[in-house]
Amino acid sequence: MKFRKIIQLISLSTVIFFTSNCVEKFDLTDVDTGDGNVNIGGDTLYVKINPDWEGFNRPQDIMVGREPFIYVADTDNDRVVMLNLNGEILGARTIKRPVALAQDYKLNLIVCAQIDTIVGGLNQTFSAVYKLDMVSVSHQINLAPITKLLPRPADLNRPLIQYTGACVFFNNVFYISRTGPNNSSFIDPDNSILIFTPKKLLGISSEEDTLIGRVPNIDPLGQGLVSANGISSLSSFNNQTIDMVITLTGENSFKAQWLQYVITPIDQRYESNFDANSGLSFMLPNRFERPEGSAIDRSNNIYVADAGKDSIYKFNSFGDELQSFGGPEVFNEPFAVAFFDKTLYVADTGNNRILRFILSTDQ
Repeated sequence: MKFRKIIQLISLSTVIFFTSNCVEKFDLTDVDTGDGNVNIGGDTLYVKINPDWEGFNRPQDIMVGREPFIYVADTDNDRVVMLNLNGEILGARTIKRPVALAQDYKLNLIVCAQIDTIVGGLNQTFSAVYKLDMVSVSHQINLAPITKLLPRPADLNRPLIQYTGACVFFNNVFYISRTGPNNSSFIDPDNSILIFTPKKLLGISSEEDTLIGRVPNIDPLGQGLVSANGISSLSSFNNQTIDMVITLTGENSFKAQWLQYVITPIDQRYESNFDANSGLSFMLPNRFERPEGSAIDRSNNIYVADAGKDSIYKFNSFGDELQSFGGPEVFNEPFAVAFFDKTLYVADTGNNRILRFILSTDQ
């Protein structure tokens, strides 16, 4: 089985890791913490860094690269924007409706977006996945060679498929999440996670990637754990595992899940890292409303952007809720969150801006 072979290769592979602002304080003790409010009281302060980064149009993803540069999927402006840590725009690439970003360990960008093509004599729009070679042009994003990974020709008869998320593991194997209405097929349901692997891991002398199938044993319409029911984002950890955090917007009681890859003498598959009955904050049924994005820092803290509750949640690696904040007075449909060097970056999608925060306990 190709997937099992890839997992074995993953376990044997090694990796080389590339290796004056005004502030506004949000005092969470001043926020009503009654029913329906996700803020957590106490003496924790979020320090908002000014100014806001504006000029975006419904940005749906933000990522801090390994360089580090900051990349924004500026969705309704049909572009991917590259900025430095001060928020200065270094370049942009026109791509139709980008919605999700990832970066591999060769500094290539992976972008879930859209493509227009002619099918049967008619111009149609399909969800698409691209890969941009940033290194070959010294990170001039507007000049980066671009490769279309999806859709394949066979996918053009499935126009309702959407590619919604991407994450990369330590050896440059990467996953793409896919959603769609046709989930009756046991072999290839729309709601799936697709696996791309470098051809070199298959013994082929090539710098290209290849699609080898989908992650098995994930229920396309599951309303519980290990589900692909409306996956909205994928996040990988900064270690030599293929664990991931997923968020879901479909009919599911657990709309954020930490999936751990488990190998036993008789089987290997993804399982939930936390028990559904553990009582952990992360695992409370219906804890989230419409989580559109997630991020993981180097301490394995998990951040979830809930566009339905206009809020950002933070959990530690044990599933305990830490500092979470938000509400309509702070955000309007936050779709994505990223973390780097004590700074939290939020794609405040409904307000067409990027916000930055420092947690006072991290200063």
